[in-house]
Amino acid sequence: MGLCRRFCCSRGPLLVLFLASAVPLGVIFSLERTKNTSETFEYRSRGWIRECAKWDADRHRFLVSTFFDGGVAQIPLPGGAAAPPDTTLEEQSALHDPAVAGNASVGILVDAPRRRLLVVYSDLLRHRYSALAAYDLSSWRRLFLAQLSGPNDEPSDADDATLDGEGNAYVTDAKTNKLWKIGAGGELLGEIRSSVGLNGIVYHPNGYLLVVHTFGAQLFRVDPSTAGVEVVQVTGGSLLLGDGLELLSPTRLVVAGTPSGRFVESGDDWRTAAIAEIYRGPMHRIASSVTVKDGKVFLSHLIGGGLSARTHLITEAVFSPVKGKQP
Repeated sequence: MGLCRRFCCSRGPLLVLFLASAVPLGVIFSLERTKNTSETFEYRSRGWIRECAKWDADRHRFLVSTFFDGGVAQIPLPGGAAAPPDTTLEEQSALHDPAVAGNASVGILVDAPRRRLLVVYSDLLRHRYSALAAYDLSSWRRLFLAQLSGPNDEPSDADDATLDGEGNAYVTDAKTNKLWKIGAGGELLGEIRSSVGLNGIVYHPNGYLLVVHTFGAQLFRVDPSTAGVEVVQVTGGSLLLGDGLELLSPTRLVVAGTPSGRFVESGDDWRTAAIAEIYRGPMHRIASSVTVKDGKVFLSHLIGGGLSARTHLITEAVFSPVKGKQP
């Protein structure tokens, strides 16, 4: 996540105006009328920007970080099934934590084995506060709130989080070149400094982290035990504007961004990789995060549509081989 903050550091409506001025209105209206051929969940929202969506399988709902609204919303599916065709779902407020009031909610992560949701908070305008919190998925009781930086620390912009097998969390700082490591109980275990700017992040079961650089178009392999950083040599295309990540298997990774989704594969433990397939969805909406529901890949989009009624899209990513690559 975090692509929005690279375009605009003010409030959501200004970003919408910026994007609208950059794309002819006729083009936008045409794109809005074009129906997605893949499975799509459309939901009404109170806000223009929704940074990250994750599927909560046990409770049959999507959870969404509400960005400038500073909380988490839920989109329950009727009966836990797919939404009927042409049905617009309703966003419901689920979580607002007074302890982090005034900060944006950005990356979120469903920790199903521990029945909790991790939420990354950031002071997007002044870069004077970053935190990671954990909440019970049933009661929304806060389990911990780990402050990562404050007014007396260097500027920060906490962005996205991942978990290792022991429940330790790793949070990217999109403002400076570091990762925070937080224990399963919320204790700050240290920082990992690197020479790269960091954004979307996933933990690989072989013990390292994969992190994308949005504007550097690079994927990095980070060893949290040594703070060693390697550039993954990616062929078959570019990862420019890559944002949220989801590891589908030890050898397969999905990168959200523009174009909407890239399917990346590696056969040598992520020393090298290749973009094998691409999904081009509603690119004017800007795909910002990835989640998996019932074995299918879904992308959540940053920008809401409509004027009087704001709607957001979570679309199934149906990938096609890149040009010149065999199916």
